Amino acid sequence: MKDLDMAQETRMANAIRALAMDAVEQAKSGHPGMPMGMADVATVLFNRFMKIDPAAPKWPDRDRFVLSAGHGSMLLYALHHLLGYADMDIEQLKAFRQLGARTAGHPEYGHADGIEMTTGPLGQGIATAVGMALAERMKNARYGDDLVDHFTYVIAGDGCLMEGISHEAIDLAGHLGLGRLIVLWDDNRITIDGDTDLSTSTDQLARFAASGWHVQSCDGHAPNDIAAAIEAAKADPRPSMIACRTVIGFGAPNKQGGHDVHGAPLGAEEIAAARAFLDWPHAPFEIPSELTAAWGRVAARGASARANWEARLQNHAARADFIKAEADDTAALPAAIAAYKARLSADKPKVATRKASEMALEVVNATLPQSVGGSADLTGSNLTRSKGMVSVKPGAFAGNYIHYGIREHGMAAAMNGIALHGGLRPYGGTFMAFADYCRPAIRLSALMGVPVTYVMTHDSIGLGEDGPTHQPVEHLASLRAIPNLNVIRPADAVETAEAWEIAMTSKATPNLLVLSRQNLPTVRTTHTAENLTARGAYLLRDPEDRQVTLIATGSEVEIALVAADQLAKEGLRAAVVSAPCFELFAAQPRDYVTKVLGTAPRVGCEAAIRQGWGMLLGPTDAFVGMTGFGASAPAPQLYQHFNITAEAIVSEAKNLI
Repeated sequence: MKDLDMAQETRMANAIRALAMDAVEQAKSGHPGMPMGMADVATVLFNRFMKIDPAAPKWPDRDRFVLSAGHGSMLLYALHHLLGYADMDIEQLKAFRQLGARTAGHPEYGHADGIEMTTGPLGQGIATAVGMALAERMKNARYGDDLVDHFTYVIAGDGCLMEGISHEAIDLAGHLGLGRLIVLWDDNRITIDGDTDLSTSTDQLARFAASGWHVQSCDGHAPNDIAAAIEAAKADPRPSMIACRTVIGFGAPNKQGGHDVHGAPLGAEEIAAARAFLDWPHAPFEIPSELTAAWGRVAARGASARANWEARLQNHAARADFIKAEADDTAALPAAIAAYKARLSADKPKVATRKASEMALEVVNATLPQSVGGSADLTGSNLTRSKGMVSVKPGAFAGNYIHYGIREHGMAAAMNGIALHGGLRPYGGTFMAFADYCRPAIRLSALMGVPVTYVMTHDSIGLGEDGPTHQPVEHLASLRAIPNLNVIRPADAVETAEAWEIAMTSKATPNLLVLSRQNLPTVRTTHTAENLTARGAYLLRDPEDRQVTLIATGSEVEIALVAADQLAKEGLRAAVVSAPCFELFAAQPRDYVTKVLGTAPRVGCEAAIRQGWGMLLGPTDAFVGMTGFGASAPAPQLYQHFNITAEAIVSEAKNLI
């Protein structure tokens, strides 16, 4: 670039610094250090490389930018304001971190245009970006360079790289050779406590290189050095990590370079000093027109690229399929599942719900070409691979099944990235007990409203001999505690098929399918076109003038039905409720809930702890389930040992009647 342009690029970066320090100061809260330190890197990235159009924030072939170091959110908000995003006017920056503003303390997906994901929990951004980069390559394999040809850029900090999820993510990305992923590391050698040498000695470049990445270093305040590193990264077929050596809080002459500038306002005196240091004589939140114009040219370049892409799409042979996938069209699935359910009710298979899930996936994957499966090295146990699925491998991305390896957390985050990218709908499996390893990413799925499907098998003491480390007892309760997450524990093959219909047609809610290892009989032997699982709970048996209501989920529904039969032999009328999804039941009309639960006393049964059953059971109702951890033994023995039996339900019911 010419000297004049270089000077202007520096002033473009200083506009970011000024907006960041002014917004944090006005809010009396926030993190000015990272935005000021990484302003030069961000400016070079957006000014010279990024392919985005603020007028079309969801344009499918845009480059993705993930601010993994989400505490530096003012960097992103300043960029969006300068680039001209319609919903990021100066008033939003002035309202930084205030109730109702789009400028939340950490970037929130859906709160403002152009925010590709919710970041804040460190490490989630870089791990989710791996899924975005993988989705780009998978879609490219399907539609070619004319429609899919973009990069995923990440700004990450020391915290992102220290978190354990980062290793799962970089290992997977390096193995697959995701060359369209470029991570810009804010190598400022500062954390909240102080210098990074307080807590780490890791050679990050060597770590990334060992995982198969292309690695470089650059001066994070030298625009041409930054640009050369990004150019080299784009040209390399491997994922790339660039260590950008920066000074945290650059531009604040008395505070830069120290940990005190990380997460606190600079103060009026230091801001005045920074304005002098940066030669920025403008009032707070004021941007000179020539800089607004310069940033506007970045947006104009993106608008031109988008127009060219739309012209290519218009004449592309795969146009209809591409648009349908981008829209995540699932309209054909309910009818396909309904027909399949009719066969199940007639055939009455006795199979584990993990096997029933595999059977249902034959319908799902045959109906929805955008479906993408996977497992954390448990394919043969989770049964997540239907016939004909093709593995995704390094350099071969045309498949639809991903081997995530023993990386449950990385898998969950990558699935978020695939879903956020668009055009593909992911599901992935592991054991229910290992949901704990996935939990931060599951929580983000729910927070963002991303319809990822988690397949959790081996759902209870019913898995048997592997023992208490693998037997989830508290997991249902803890997962049900996450807002906007449907936890579905089906009782048979019919409910499992209905669960998959719910999961794969959901638009703004993730779903977690909780599936058994042991075989279960078909309890829905009369076909109903309605998806009763979508009601959350429903009456399987409804005798007139019921005296007690037995409520169960999953494998315990069979036990409740046997208990009802035993009570009937004694002349006692027991209704049986299957309650596969508490969250969906809570969303039903009050009159429906009242009809299902009735007024008679209730007995709940689940091979898990009682916590979370408050909507279904009152304080005087009974519960048959677990009160501690499991044990290692065959499943039938464990159910007897822990007294999760029809006889126990009968006893509790008779005590209540």
